[in-house]
Amino acid sequence: MIRINLLPHRELKRKAQQQQIAVLAGIIGFFGIAAIWIINSMIAGAIDYQNGRNQYLSDQIAILDKEIAEIQNIKASTNELLARKQIVESLQNSRSEVVHLMDQLARLIPDGVYLQSLKQVNDDINLIGFAQSNAWVSTLMRNLESSPYLESALLIEIKATTVNNARQNEFNMKVKLTNATSEDIHAEEM
Repeated sequence: MIRINLLPHRELKRKAQQQQIAVLAGIIGFFGIAAIWIINSMIAGAIDYQNGRNQYLSDQIAILDKEIAEIQNIKASTNELLARKQIVESLQNSRSEVVHLMDQLARLIPDGVYLQSLKQVNDDINLIGFAQSNAWVSTLMRNLESSPYLESALLIEIKATTVNNARQNEFNMKVKLTNATSEDIHAEEM
């Protein structure tokens, strides 16, 4: 029988298989590392892109915050101007009230009555004066009630006093100023 030694052939085959496995492992390792590097690059790119979008949004939010602050300043200025305008309008409207009040008082005060003081706080008017009799005070109250500029005449106090050796009645009364305009008064008179 002939003996053939196949051992070197098997060893060569094993070495070739090991080389193939090593080359295959190297290729797989290379592709694995390349895949990881590509995925890492894609993720880093996506993160950079999102960071850019976030920065853009932050910049736009900062711009809008500045605009909101400007709008609030403009609103505050507008409210201040409207308040000033309202004050000026009320002063213009009330400018003629004093004239009407004095005119009405001159017309409505009877002969036996004279005023010592007149004080106005908003629409409330406090009258302090002297009258020859209680009847004159009553006439004054009726006259004040009939005025289109005055209403709610209320006698607070009346007391007998002596002024310049003459017996007088000192009175204190309140009356309200109405919001009637001159157009309203002319319409009522016609």
